[in-house]
Amino acid sequence: MRTKNRMLLLGVGLSTASLLLTACGAGSSDNGGGGGGEAEAGEFSFLTNVENTTIPTELETLAGDQCKTAADAMPLKVDTVPQTNLDQQLQLLAGQDALPVQFAAGNAPALTKELAASGNVLDLEATLTDLDVIDQVEPAAIDTIKALYGGFNVLPYQYNVEGIWYNKQLFADNNIEVPETWDDFVAAADTLNTSGVTPLSASGEQGWPLTRLISGYLFSDLGKDALQKVADGEAKLTDPEYVEAAAAVADLGQKGYFGEGVGSIDYDTAINQFLNGKAGMLYMGSWVLANFNDEAANQIGTENIGFMPFPKVEGGAGIDEQYAANVGLPMAISQKAYNEGTGEWLKCITENYGSSALENQGSISGFKVNEEVDVDPLTQTVQETIAGTSESVLWFEALFGTQATTASQTNAAPLVTGSMSPEQFMETVQSALK
Repeated sequence: MRTKNRMLLLGVGLSTASLLLTACGAGSSDNGGGGGGEAEAGEFSFLTNVENTTIPTELETLAGDQCKTAADAMPLKVDTVPQTNLDQQLQLLAGQDALPVQFAAGNAPALTKELAASGNVLDLEATLTDLDVIDQVEPAAIDTIKALYGGFNVLPYQYNVEGIWYNKQLFADNNIEVPETWDDFVAAADTLNTSGVTPLSASGEQGWPLTRLISGYLFSDLGKDALQKVADGEAKLTDPEYVEAAAAVADLGQKGYFGEGVGSIDYDTAINQFLNGKAGMLYMGSWVLANFNDEAANQIGTENIGFMPFPKVEGGAGIDEQYAANVGLPMAISQKAYNEGTGEWLKCITENYGSSALENQGSISGFKVNEEVDVDPLTQTVQETIAGTSESVLWFEALFGTQATTASQTNAAPLVTGSMSPEQFMETVQSALK
């Protein structure tokens, strides 16, 4: 049996504006920040953000082990560039026909879509099918990538599902069954609130932990394409059925279910409220496992933490067991640089990265885990959730531009504290959409 350190170090970074497209494993490279140029012949060149060490480190491990044959024929060469300079560097290299074999996708999906349209990004669905390894990628990860990027054109080296974590002991003490519907969820929150426990811990300062609840309601009520319709101009956030979702979340705030001072609570404080037993539930992605496995911070114990999908809106068009998901900062393969050696690397990565990254770094990816890895129960729960999920959904701001994202996240706290109505909130975000 392969074993690993049980401390989870998931390589997904967080920021106020967006947690989804920033991979914070921290960086690693041969040259400490060279920025990448045209690859030498026969190199498996890789350009990534300097902040990400997880992926380069694991590729180097594979190069000396399972992928040694591919690496001997086509040596791995890692270059890095700061995250803030990534988009500019990719555009520069693409303009010079000098993109490396593998490169970090841009900070927003739009850039990868542009590169794909200009023939610079490999079609991974066709390629992995030809290599007979398409079944080594989790269907949910492919589904998420297609929703974000318009096609399967980036590799899911990191994969996170989102849902509601809950305190098992508090649920048991208050005779609360795990909620399956929105009404059950509200009832559970009411019971916790009556018992003197904050029902939901959330960072109003960052905003996105609150807007995730809006999108969860929308997807469950209106279906998976609810926000795609807004992006396509087929619907507006100001439509009554969309305002209903904002109103449902605002109602949680009006009832005091987020506790006192939610607008000033930051990310770390929200996590700590849950881990010290002062809050019964926490909406968060699976990257939070790193916090849960910190024995000094976790005062309730991992054995008392459960995980559930977003509760179903009764009569809604969404499907059961549907999770919001993201792929961190994924990696694309250059179509122009693809050759037989690249194919050997790609096949080996697809077959081995999932197990290797989970064993060595506790990092969950969108690749299947093909060898038994000894992990903690919560990590196992997430891995099984991913493996058992065929469809995923995005999050509220996933298809928004910068202005709308800022409008959404900065006004989320006013929405739940009652200083902004649901209609005003949705109108503000809708007006910021470009």
